[in-house]
Amino acid sequence: MAEKPTFGRYAEVPYDQMTPEQKEGYQAIIENRGRLPGPTKIWVHNPKLAKAAAPLGAHFRKGYSLSEREREIAVIVINSKWHSIYPTGAHERAGKAAGLPADKVEAMLSGIPTSFDDKREQVIYEMAMCLSQSRWVSQGLYDRAFEALGHVGITDVVCLMGYYSMVSMTLAFYDVPDKAEGIER
Repeated sequence: MAEKPTFGRYAEVPYDQMTPEQKEGYQAIIENRGRLPGPTKIWVHNPKLAKAAAPLGAHFRKGYSLSEREREIAVIVINSKWHSIYPTGAHERAGKAAGLPADKVEAMLSGIPTSFDDKREQVIYEMAMCLSQSRWVSQGLYDRAFEALGHVGITDVVCLMGYYSMVSMTLAFYDVPDKAEGIER
């Protein structure tokens, strides 16, 4: 195992030094992601977690109820809550690439109120702000969310935020800087 940190404070395990179980976790991530990005570099050290997290992360990439813009609204809000620079920087860029206006992305990052013309985007923003601030979900917010997203969309937003809380807290604890690459795989 590497002694010197290679990804923030974390010393990545080279593939040829992984245990058989870690190699299984690595393979689960590669099968779901095609690569070993961000927190998965760390999670591979815990193969049971890697095998459980890989399919959940894959769910939030394609073929689910949220558009890329909608996804990025929830992710930007929750990442910035945890003050984790690696995923916050990555999703600031992803949000802008998905077509979110720069001023809205910057407002969400800074906790400055903003709004969206699209009804779904607005309710996702309101949900993300409410949940990230540990606030009570009012009946009005629930009703607007149900009307715009239904149960599938609501649970996708809530669970996406939970997943990215796990991502952000992992990367914050290991103090991974923006655009860190780690060892080449």
